Formats: sequence, C-alpha cells, structure tokens
Amino acid sequence: MAKQGYHHGNLRQALVDACLKLIEDRGPHGFTLSEAAKEAGVTPAAVYRHFQGRDDLIAEAARQGFEIFADLMEHAYNGGQPSALAAFEATGRAYLAFARRFPGHYVAMFESGVNLAGHPDLARAAARARATQEAAAARLSEHLPPGRRPPSAMFAAHVQAMSHGVVELFARTRPGANTPFAPEDLLETGIGIYLRGLGLLPPDH
Repeated sequence: MAKQGYHHGNLRQALVDACLKLIEDRGPHGFTLSEAAKEAGVTPAAVYRHFQGRDDLIAEAARQGFEIFADLMEHAYNGGQPSALAAFEATGRAYLAFARRFPGHYVAMFESGVNLAGHPDLARAAARARATQEAAAARLSEHLPPGRRPPSAMFAAHVQAMSHGVVELFARTRPGANTPFAPEDLLETGIGIYLRGLGLLPPDH
C-alpha cells in the first residue's frame, strides 16, 4: 500500500526525503541508489523515472537545501536593517541555525562534491544564497577606501569559510565532541576580529 500511495503522491519528494535521511545517517557517500529506493518504499527501477542516478538525487537534495538556505539568509539580512552590521551578524547566526536545523541538506550542499556546473537549477539556487551574503559584505564595507576594501565575494567567502569551520568543528552533535565555547560565541568573536582587521569595528581596549 505504501508503494501505491507514493505512485499516486509525490514519489520524487519521497526519494529526496529518503536521500536526506541516509545522508544524515551515513554521509553523502555511504549509501546506494537501491538503498534510497528501499528507504522510500519503492523499487530501484522507479527511481529512474525521476532521477538519472544517485548523484542526480543528491543534487536535488542540495538544490532544495540552497533554496531553504537562500530564503533564510534573505530573511536574516532583512534588507540590511536595522543596520549594516546587525544585518551582517544576523546572516552569520542564520548560517549556524541552518546547519543545525537541516543537517542532511547542509551535507548535500557543501560536503557531497556535487557539481554545480552540471545542474543549472542547483547553480541558480546556490547563486541566490551567495548573493545575499555578498550584498551583506558589500553594504558593510562600502565606506572603506577602495584600496582597503576587499571584493565583496572574497569578504563573503572568508566569513563563509569561518562559519563552515565552526559548524564542522563545534556545531555538529557528536558524542564526546570537544566544544570549549558556544558555536555562536566562536563565530561572533572570529567575525569581530576579522572586521577589526578591516577597520570596520573599533579596536578593543
């Protein structure tokens, strides 16, 4: 009965949901397409009516993740309000919140090795998320002299790398994980040091 229900319902999304669960449990390379089909309650042959293969299935999981991520980042940025700095800091907190709330999507997006160039819809979703981060960086640094102003894409990439590092080392729930400080505190202080280095925050005294 489950299989029949999926055929009349949304089999494609059922397969994506199964993929996300397997990614959370085993990582992006720890399962086969047949196992994803079994998790969804359908035959392996049914998968090929919707996806060309396992990589295509993971790419769709990543695309959906980037759409959620982009919406979350846009909401956090809030058009740069109430200030450029507050909006920028909000996007950092949103990054951590997304990684915690959507771990399967996060891994599919950033750790599966999925090829953006091979999936145009995925590339567009990723670009939308990146655009908000770059807009936040550009707005915050627009008053710097041109010679001291980093390209907004580089600025955003530096902060994303810092955010990703905090997620990987300290924000994942793992037995025995060493978390000396709250991930939010680590990210906030790290970004603060970076912004002070650019002259965007006054030095500590």
